[in-house]
Amino acid sequence: MRGKEVVLEKVSAKFGDFTAVHPTDLVVNAGEFFSILGPSGCGKTTMLRMISGFLSPAGGSIRIGEDTMLGVRPNQRPTALIFQNLALFPYMTVWENIAFGLEARGVNKAGRRKRALELIELVALSGEEMKKPDELSGGQRQRVAVARALAVEPSVLLLDEPLAALDLKLRQHMRAELRHIQRMTRVTFIYITHDQGEALTMSDRVAVMNHGRMEQVDTADRIYDHPSTPFVASFVGENNILKGRVTAIENGIATLESEFGILRGRTTPELAVGVDAMLFVRPEALKIGDESQSDNRVAVKPVRRDMEGAFVNWVLSTGERSLVAHMTKAADAKIDHNRSMHVGFAANDTIVMASGEIADTGGRVHEVAV
Repeated sequence: MRGKEVVLEKVSAKFGDFTAVHPTDLVVNAGEFFSILGPSGCGKTTMLRMISGFLSPAGGSIRIGEDTMLGVRPNQRPTALIFQNLALFPYMTVWENIAFGLEARGVNKAGRRKRALELIELVALSGEEMKKPDELSGGQRQRVAVARALAVEPSVLLLDEPLAALDLKLRQHMRAELRHIQRMTRVTFIYITHDQGEALTMSDRVAVMNHGRMEQVDTADRIYDHPSTPFVASFVGENNILKGRVTAIENGIATLESEFGILRGRTTPELAVGVDAMLFVRPEALKIGDESQSDNRVAVKPVRRDMEGAFVNWVLSTGERSLVAHMTKAADAKIDHNRSMHVGFAANDTIVMASGEIADTGGRVHEVAV
């Protein structure tokens, strides 16, 4: 098996007057593990349905390899789709489930069984071929679904939140399993998820989607360290936000006037003097009680200290709002809890953007107003 390139040019989707996906250009490289990450309702599943052929675009074109998909039915495309509910046949054995698509393509029983057993070995289910789905664990059923999709030798495997129903430890295990299978087969994976951990852990590149638009397409490291919009900065990972007004920009560093005094951080291309801005700083970049000459210092009061094994999370009050700092236990042991507390952070550990929409993250963003 070998993956093919997927190219979208000005692809859009509409349901009546509602635009689910605005005109989008996207290239997924052959053999790439590519994730589309975003909140519910952002258009990511609609994008997957257009690639698979179950939904016709309102405009634009889709190409897989050298072939345009205009007018090509789902069962004629070089794709396979794995749904969240897996849709295994309960009365078929593992090998029969895996071989089902081959039977529809006219492969004889001996050929079907041979191919199914090869895939059973690939997904580490040897010895389980005669079991029914209800005799398997959730992770094993997930592997059967992957093997069934691979049986028809797709060039592109489309996965629609396939790990959502699994518990945390099993999800973490299956991330590694899926990545291993993708590397072994070199099939192009396009993976839909709202879980940033899945996207960042498995993917060669990630597209962050919001309101039917792709706000950033980049590697996981770039998206985490260099988000291009306030939505991406707030949706991916945990962040503290301090607000202010830009008073100067020099040598890639923006100066903000805020209620905490002067703050400095890395600038972004669209930033201009005089605009309202947001300074984003990750919890791991905050230093509590830092007596060094930090670029930025903010007075805080401790609210709560949460110990999580080797790490400690501090919730700190600035007055009306809170900041969160993450640190090792060794760093935490050096904090003098009896003195007035400050947090310090370097300008290069932040990013400053013009004020804009931030994600509703259920507490992963800690916003401090002017």
